[in-house]
Amino acid sequence: MKTIIHINQHKIRSNIHKSLRHKEPVITVKNYKTNNYCNEVKILGESKVVYSPDKPLSCGARCWVETQSEVEVIR
Repeated sequence: MKTIIHINQHKIRSNIHKSLRHKEPVITVKNYKTNNYCNEVKILGESKVVYSPDKPLSCGARCWVETQSEVEVIR
């Protein structure tokens, strides 16, 4: 199953203005059935980084990591 991992730049900007206790996770880990949010991931195998400025993801991301490997979400 393909998993896409990207960094949400809007959450990074938002977190700058929040207190330490209210910061939101900035990494999104997506597959066909779930979206998980975290601040750290571990990819357990091969992956590739994609930069596609002319065809971004539906969320607007222009750069992301794709993998078929298992991804460990660290909360």
